[in-house]
Amino acid sequence: MHVLYEDAGKLKAETIFSEADTSLQVESASGKRSKIKRNAVLFTFEQPAPENLLPAAETLAATLDAGFLWECAPQQEFEAAALAEDYFGHAPDAVEKTATILALSAAPAYFHRRGKGAFRPAPPDILKAALAAIEKKRRQAELQGEWTEAMLAGTLPEALRPVAATFLDRPDKNTLEWKAFDAAVQQSGTSPERLLLSLGVWPHPLAMMRERFLATHFPRGTDWPPVDIQDWGADLPQAEIEAYSLDDASTIEIDDALSVSTPTPDTIRVGIHIAAPALAVTRGSTLDELARARMSTVYMPGDKIPMLAPGLIAAFSLDEGQWRPALSLYVTGRLADGEILDTETRLERIRVTANLRHGQIGEVTEAILADPAAPLQYGHWMRPLWQFAQALCAVRDRARGKPENNDRIEYGFEIDGPPDDPDSIVRLVPRQRNAPLDRLVAEYMILANTQWGALLARHGVPGIYRSQQMGRTRMSTQALPHESIAVPQYIWSTSPLRRYVDLINQGQILAAAEHGVSARLAAPFKPKDADLYALIGAFDSQYTLWGEFQSAMERYWCIRWLQQQGLKEVSAHVLRENLVRLACAPFVTRINGLPELERGAEVRLDILGYDEIGLEVDFRLRETG
Repeated sequence: MHVLYEDAGKLKAETIFSEADTSLQVESASGKRSKIKRNAVLFTFEQPAPENLLPAAETLAATLDAGFLWECAPQQEFEAAALAEDYFGHAPDAVEKTATILALSAAPAYFHRRGKGAFRPAPPDILKAALAAIEKKRRQAELQGEWTEAMLAGTLPEALRPVAATFLDRPDKNTLEWKAFDAAVQQSGTSPERLLLSLGVWPHPLAMMRERFLATHFPRGTDWPPVDIQDWGADLPQAEIEAYSLDDASTIEIDDALSVSTPTPDTIRVGIHIAAPALAVTRGSTLDELARARMSTVYMPGDKIPMLAPGLIAAFSLDEGQWRPALSLYVTGRLADGEILDTETRLERIRVTANLRHGQIGEVTEAILADPAAPLQYGHWMRPLWQFAQALCAVRDRARGKPENNDRIEYGFEIDGPPDDPDSIVRLVPRQRNAPLDRLVAEYMILANTQWGALLARHGVPGIYRSQQMGRTRMSTQALPHESIAVPQYIWSTSPLRRYVDLINQGQILAAAEHGVSARLAAPFKPKDADLYALIGAFDSQYTLWGEFQSAMERYWCIRWLQQQGLKEVSAHVLRENLVRLACAPFVTRINGLPELERGAEVRLDILGYDEIGLEVDFRLRETG
């Protein structure tokens, strides 16, 4: 004797081995025995063999029409065996009873299960609604299939055009459009990015990179609302100084300028002048909320998204010939050994004499700066600044115990043409990282950030510090040492037009300079202000995102530059293991099969191909040494 029973919602047919009052022991065709409860049994049978019952029943069930069964069924609860007898016109055998059970179970719109082998037909109105839903689902599946086939054939369906750009970063995976696209990706065996580009959602990888970034981080666009421009700082005292700024040719946000005088042959008085937008961007104001939303200027080759409104930048940028409010740090020191003799922080108005640009003032070398007789434009300004900067650097080198290693070549990107056109000509402009003029400006920015960090700590005013200990750099409200710079404390405060942290710190410095010992009560952020801690985390996260986007864009333009140069092979230098940096471009990559070489070893690479979507170049090792 055999038995048909339910086990975890599935029908099973097996041979009875033994019986008890409430249970059975059954044996499968493979010889496996198991114990089942008697109330799980649907019926017993002698023919056919258990292993043949379900296949035969499934074949028969496929021929039974659910709609006709519903019409034949009573309108109250019934047993499947009873319906099978009415349907087949005779006492049903095991195959017919099982087929009926399978057919009823497979039509939940028509029949609702009411227990073991029992069903109830769906009321007519509920059935009508269920069948309409099934038909709708069928039509949707059909439409989804049509869309998938169209994409596989290289055509983007019109219905997908408004949402296709969202599929990479913010898809609604419950929509029919996404499901059709996902199916096309799976069936094509390609990546979502490549499929969308092949369908013309973006004309090229550059457009995809830019538009994805803007849609994710600037969904309302990058334009600022109108800003009410005022004459901030009009009542400040005017400083009678000769100040100059020194920046790249593309810089429009002039944050800093320097002035210098020599009170005695052995001493120097340097003025470090920083634009003062904190006068306008006060905590909690509308301008503050807008700046905080961006946290930093976003840079990319040939383009940028400023942190502040253009009108606000224009009002505070230290443009030549214009009176502008500035937070000034005056440092008096000894030229011989770099010892700081006196400092003074002052809020004032300055007028920069000229905005100097790299590449426009001729070659400036250490030898020229050291030779008073050598012709040097603005030499009266550069030479004393350079002399004191060297002394300051030497002090930090002694504290570090070794010279700073910063002689790597860096590259600037110049784009001839629209920055969103991949056919625009890109130029890589190399510049030695420790070039004299770069070192000169950097040294005074370090000096300002160190001294102003000390000023805040001295008056108990919280600030956002950058520290480095045991090789780990982090931001906090604690005035801790920065080991690689070799200073006792360090804050970011010299780029308030470009970074929100600098802007916040500037507001704190202004309070310290004005109120002295009572500054902690007057500062925008008081000690232990929870919002300051939250701001650190938000800035760190967003600043990292902006940096990653800039790096990706620079990597893209490096690939375009290699293509535009028509290079077939390049030199590179080993960084570690199989990681190398190209000698001609700021491009780092891994080379498969690279033998073990010392750091700095030169290798020659063949260029086999370019992947502008994955931002990779296919290199092959040509030779070493």
